[in-house]
Amino acid sequence: MINEIIALLRYEAALYGISIRSDLAADVPKVIGDHVQLKQGLMNLMINSMDAMKESDGVREITIISRSDDGQLLVSVSDTGVGLPPKTNQIFDAFFTTKPHGTGMGLAISRTIMESHGGRLSAASTGARGATFTFTLPAFARAQA
Repeated sequence: MINEIIALLRYEAALYGISIRSDLAADVPKVIGDHVQLKQGLMNLMINSMDAMKESDGVREITIISRSDDGQLLVSVSDTGVGLPPKTNQIFDAFFTTKPHGTGMGLAISRTIMESHGGRLSAASTGARGATFTFTLPAFARAQA
């Protein structure tokens, strides 16, 4: 699924000089969920990262990492954009935006999607520039017969 979204957004990213790197683990746990919703949640995070870098100077890069973390799937989307606002907890509120033409819905929708699948979505600054959005989803466990 992650590779599908990367392929979908690679052209637009290239228009703004943004490179997309991925480090996807082969041994991540399987998850059960609505494929379309999960793709939308990830795409919102990547588009948000691209928007944060469109007007910035310096390296423009998105890095997507997947791995297994304590029996869950963990995916992080990091960028080298403008970073997070001082009140980071507000970025997931509906209609809160820091962009001149933003709707304030992308991150709220992504968080709702991840939580409706039993997961979590969080954000953190990555130093002087950039942000990392991380979501976890519970692994699919087959019932024992």
